[in-house]
Amino acid sequence: MPNYCEVAPGHPFHGPYHDLEYGFPVVDDNVLFERLVLEINQAGLSWLTILKKREGFFAAFDGFDIHRVAKYGDAERERLLSDAAIIRNKLKVNAAIENARTICELQKEFGSFSTWLEEHHPIGKGASGSNYSRKLFCLRAVKLPVSF
Repeated sequence: MPNYCEVAPGHPFHGPYHDLEYGFPVVDDNVLFERLVLEINQAGLSWLTILKKREGFFAAFDGFDIHRVAKYGDAERERLLSDAAIIRNKLKVNAAIENARTICELQKEFGSFSTWLEEHHPIGKGASGSNYSRKLFCLRAVKLPVSF
């Protein structure tokens, strides 16, 4: 079975994601939140489905602004559940909102979500941002099978 790095190049959705984002470390909390929301929504679906709806997610979740999403209440939740541009699953919408609230708490305690992730990285403290760590991640990522 081919891996993602073999099949993504040239694909209208997978290609740009692979070439510009896949395997690259991220430290911006809002971008990390975007990735989290997209991954939550991918559960049970193809990654292609999520990439096709990515712009819809960006608009629906206020550009993945963590602090804005953390303040969402019932009206915003209902708006999201009626938005055909995203995955309209109550558990996934609730998870995105609750995770935004949790990230806000982590930011208060650790300074950023990125810092919290780095401190809990399985390779070890301070290693997750290193070139060595990124190479290890990319090597692992290249071996993952993919289905379109």
